[in-house]
Amino acid sequence: MCTHQLSSHQISRRSALQFGTLTGAAMLVGAVSAPDLHASTSPFHDDIAPAPRDPQEALAQLYRGNARFVKGEITAPNRNMARLREVAGGQKPFAAFLGCADSRVPIEIVFDQGFGDLFVTRIAGNVADPAIIGSLEFGTQVLGAQVLYVLGHSKCGAVSATMTGGDVPGQISTLYQHIRRAAKEANGNLDVAITRNVQIQAEILSEASPVIAKRIKEGSLVLAGGVYDLDTGLVQAVPL
Repeated sequence: MCTHQLSSHQISRRSALQFGTLTGAAMLVGAVSAPDLHASTSPFHDDIAPAPRDPQEALAQLYRGNARFVKGEITAPNRNMARLREVAGGQKPFAAFLGCADSRVPIEIVFDQGFGDLFVTRIAGNVADPAIIGSLEFGTQVLGAQVLYVLGHSKCGAVSATMTGGDVPGQISTLYQHIRRAAKEANGNLDVAITRNVQIQAEILSEASPVIAKRIKEGSLVLAGGVYDLDTGLVQAVPL
């Protein structure tokens, strides 16, 4: 049997070729997988959505956005780097929200809006406590939001806990005082309590804040409310 021996020159040449092949492949993979931070990777259009001209148009824009969300036809307006750069120097949201802190209710997504469109405050039970009212005064009076929207949602744990009235740890029970009226008026019906809570919190906003009341009276701000259905994604308007 014949034994073939490779010279050190052949071994070095073969190792160099193998190294060169692996290095080239690694460079190719890196070139393909490395993200281009300046390129748009969004599947949506890159247009900047125009701001609504008046409160009624602003409200309609919200409901159109929710309709797109429900149908799975979201356009994700103003969710790109161009918009981010545009609002970096200052914000002018067209709507302000009082919503629940529930993780299943991401308000910008629910209404298919983007950077700088919505001024959002969130608190368990979507209650209008003093800090929330002050924040919404800022969003409407200073930033110029044309819609003030109170958004409740189905299966709200804060409303349900208020109706049950059991012991809870820490300061959770401090929320109950804001929801108790709605719970009492609902006669044990959670859905009714959630709707009444939206109406009552909207009433508090319109009466407890002279700043907000003035803007509503002069027509530069519209107060609206709705309940978001966790199962369907639909926001059902609530009469105020």
